[in-house]
Amino acid sequence: MLELDRDVVIVGAGPAGLTAARELKKAGLSVAVLEARDRVGGRTWTDTIDGAMLEIGGQWVSPDQTELLALLDELGLQTYSRYREGKSVYLGADGQRTLYTGESFPVSETTAAEMDKLTALLDALAAEIGATEPWAHPKARELDTVSFHHWLRENSPDEEACNNIGLFIAGGMLTKPAHAFSALQAVLMAASAGSFTHLTDEDFILDKRVIGGMQQVSLLQAAELGDEVVLNSPVRTINWEPTAEGGHRVTAVSERATVNARFVIMAVPPNLYSRVSFNPPLPRRQHQMHQHQSLGLVIKVHAVYSSPFWREDGLSGTCFGAGALVQEVYDNTNHEDPRGTLVGFISDEKADAVFELNAGDRRRAVLESIAGFLGEKALTPEVYYESDWGAEEWTRGAYASSYDLGGLHRYGKDQHTPVGPIYWSSSDLAAEGYQHVDGAVRMGRRTAARIVAAADRTPAAV
Repeated sequence: MLELDRDVVIVGAGPAGLTAARELKKAGLSVAVLEARDRVGGRTWTDTIDGAMLEIGGQWVSPDQTELLALLDELGLQTYSRYREGKSVYLGADGQRTLYTGESFPVSETTAAEMDKLTALLDALAAEIGATEPWAHPKARELDTVSFHHWLRENSPDEEACNNIGLFIAGGMLTKPAHAFSALQAVLMAASAGSFTHLTDEDFILDKRVIGGMQQVSLLQAAELGDEVVLNSPVRTINWEPTAEGGHRVTAVSERATVNARFVIMAVPPNLYSRVSFNPPLPRRQHQMHQHQSLGLVIKVHAVYSSPFWREDGLSGTCFGAGALVQEVYDNTNHEDPRGTLVGFISDEKADAVFELNAGDRRRAVLESIAGFLGEKALTPEVYYESDWGAEEWTRGAYASSYDLGGLHRYGKDQHTPVGPIYWSSSDLAAEGYQHVDGAVRMGRRTAARIVAAADRTPAAV
């Protein structure tokens, strides 16, 4: 068992925790990072499966993610653009397959007009309410007590339009059914990306990838920290008490280390806070709030082929179908790789359904769905893999946490509030970059700055 004395102990070695640790060390504070897994990276994970490099977790970078872009540059990491040449594929409500170019789905004039109307409404709300304090807006309660599903239908009678617009936030981002979260949560998701229009533009939100994989953001920062990162070490207990000097004395007990510190950063998603016993217990407000935050469910499907056959057919590999099993498909071919890789996503209730199948039947159903977009060649990949974060012990869902109906306006104002020496930091709590690696980097830096300021006010106990 390691016995460590540090200024700050950080729980979780994902992008938020490691960024915070790096910033704290720059400021002259000592750190220890305790990670439950046998690797760093959190919900980013680049691995080789059957000879193919796959981005099992988060991977994309968009132009507005300036904090992540700056960190990539600082770490010497390069990006490349997602392949997007050729026609995209749309499966309509009637199951009909249509090829199209441009940003607009090939729907009827009526449905297109309704989609434009809903988009304009969401863009206006995102601009008005913003991502920083949506719970403080006068419309917060009104929007937070109606589901996104019902809000869409209150504003449009066109079911295809509602399903298509819903796809971008429900299946595409929060990975929950649109009836399970509020219109306010949807507005936050849009505002965090700059606008709802950005979420509908795959050429913006899914702009670039990191050469060699997104996990390098964590791997390189962890390499700088060296032995300060302790793996295979889930934190079981955090004890703390005030000191005579006005600060706090903390003891974090994990599987492999006991760390005595002045501050704690919980750099894990809110659904994992309860895995730690806090002494004294967290306040009632925290207990209640954490019960209203949960992760969604999505299967990220990877299919690797000997060549990107869809390009030969003049297709970009970009496919949408709100009613399809696999609702989104993209060309995910690695940088300078002669093979072709497709990535697809199966969200919320559709994921529930296919998880009831055995592995062979599930694979068949998934590939048949992709083949419905791109043809029979999609049925025979050389490598097939399903990223199942819902079954991962130290994540238990994807992509990130969101509030249940009514939870955001009720609890959001307290989600960043420290409890004594305990600070909360993850992409789940970000404003700009919410749910993305950029949000994790922003939260890591913000939390580090708050602790540096607090450390200056409260000298260490002698």
